[in-house]
Amino acid sequence: MSLTPQWLDELRARTTLSTLIGKSIKVQKAGREYKACCPFHNEKTPSFTINDEKGFYHCFGCGAHGDAIRWMTEQRGLPFMDAVKELAAAASMDVPAADPRAAQRAEQAKGLHDVMQAAQDWFAAEMNGADGGTAREYLKKRGMRADTIKAFGFGYSPDSRGKLKTALQEFGDPMLVEAGLLIAPEATGDAKRESYDRFRGRLMIPIRDPRGRVIAFGGRILGAGEPKYLNSPDTPLFDKGRTLYNLDRASPASRQTGRVIVVEGYMDVIALAQAGFGECVAPLGTALTEHQIERLWKMVEVPILCFDGDAAGQKAAIRAALRALPLLRPGHSLCFATLPQGQDPDDLVRASGPAAFESVLAQSEPLVDRLWSHALAVGPLDTPEQRAALKQRLAEYTDAMTHGDVRAHYSQIFRERHDALFFARRAFTPMQPRPQRGKMDRKGQWKPPIAPPIRETRAISATGTEAMLLCGVIAGLLRYPDRIKEHLEELSGLRIADPVMAALMEKLLTGAMREESVETDALLTILGTGELYNRAKGLLRADALTFTFTRKKADETRAQRDLDEAIRVIAAGPEIDAALADATRAMGEALDEASFLHQQKLRELKATHAQRLADLMQPEDTV
Repeated sequence: MSLTPQWLDELRARTTLSTLIGKSIKVQKAGREYKACCPFHNEKTPSFTINDEKGFYHCFGCGAHGDAIRWMTEQRGLPFMDAVKELAAAASMDVPAADPRAAQRAEQAKGLHDVMQAAQDWFAAEMNGADGGTAREYLKKRGMRADTIKAFGFGYSPDSRGKLKTALQEFGDPMLVEAGLLIAPEATGDAKRESYDRFRGRLMIPIRDPRGRVIAFGGRILGAGEPKYLNSPDTPLFDKGRTLYNLDRASPASRQTGRVIVVEGYMDVIALAQAGFGECVAPLGTALTEHQIERLWKMVEVPILCFDGDAAGQKAAIRAALRALPLLRPGHSLCFATLPQGQDPDDLVRASGPAAFESVLAQSEPLVDRLWSHALAVGPLDTPEQRAALKQRLAEYTDAMTHGDVRAHYSQIFRERHDALFFARRAFTPMQPRPQRGKMDRKGQWKPPIAPPIRETRAISATGTEAMLLCGVIAGLLRYPDRIKEHLEELSGLRIADPVMAALMEKLLTGAMREESVETDALLTILGTGELYNRAKGLLRADALTFTFTRKKADETRAQRDLDEAIRVIAAGPEIDAALADATRAMGEALDEASFLHQQKLRELKATHAQRLADLMQPEDTV
């Protein structure tokens, strides 16, 4: 069995080192790296660092240094091949079978690097020669400076079928074909057709790997013809779905700026680099792939995708968003900046300067907003069926997410936005009694009007169905404390007849406001050891309650959704009753059709509320 350097590099690239090491020791984020107490020697202050982007760990105390494979062999004590097999299984890679030709292919790959560098040197020389005038003129029109042309290695391929083949004949046709520089036509009958140059009459742009080695080329046509841009085919050195253009230069630049910007093509990257944005990369003729997203996340946690404002650019942006959904994990996401309609990055910076592009980046929207706006824009939302389709689209987004916590938060945000759009609670505006003008008593003296009754919201009963719902809500809040802040206004407005339950609710609200994030154990600690603590512990053990959100083993997404509904129901009950009482009182003082209809609407609302309450009280398996 022979493992090529390219295969091992791919294995390391697919392995997130901090995650691997984090399975054995506790690691903490420290800027762009991670730190931990070194597992190779005893220490109390962390001096062990992990760099995911570069793929190595290093201890400044004892000098331990290595990559993912070395971690498995030295810290885990595995033999080399066992370490490779375990890492390959986690990365969904097949370990190459025994093959006597593997060493030969590895040697050939080394030769391919020499071929690509020789081709790059020849293209650059051609651009500076007599035949390169067209290419030089094109770069001048694009505003490319001499330092930019040199830094990005622009070259020129003459409009000839055999000049490159002749110039690099020392490498032989098979190697030039393998490198993607020549095209070998299929034989027709007995006639063998000659190979010929792939790139002809094009401005040549070298594509480099993260180590800065030329592995492919992109060519822009300078005259008439199609395609406008032509990339090298996939070769042993180049996989366009795993390569990001300019990664070798953008990686160090991103460490200075703390961001990575993804644009549509390599000419966009080069124009932005010349304008001072060195942290830009681009995919190579394909939609952003899962591997490319993971590679970006090794550089920054939230890369910026900046595509054109036209339909094609926005379609590419949403494709990338959808492709990222199964990969999302805490802290790692995408955000989206949209260029003005009809402008690409080069147009924008040349017309309005770098500040205009910075302004576009400053208005980037997070992934959740891009998904929401895309779901809304798919079609009209006038009918119930169209609105249900929106809800289904949002559910498809969250169903694609594999991380439970990320999925739960997206579901909550989408649900809240959906409800606010279609089911927003309207403030009750009970009918006001007609002003009374006063009247004369029997003695002929005027008497002032009777003052209107003062509205007072009813307290939640200490017994009955409503009290049981209150117990369930408090038990649910103890089990899912993050819902307290989400419903703070509704919960703060509740009037609870049971003094112990009222005091318990007050403690929960106070505790949740005191901390940025709060957990069940922390809330129980705040309650102390007295009656409130005992009541809370009893509610957490109250398996007789029939709510999904009071169960120890429940679908968390559904449980939190049902808890949100229960809070809305219990908060609405007293408010509906108070509004109905006001409307009934007003109707008694001014019996007209408007006041009667208003009272009837509130009666219907109360009946609907009673049904919602009854639905919540059903056993879990019948909801």
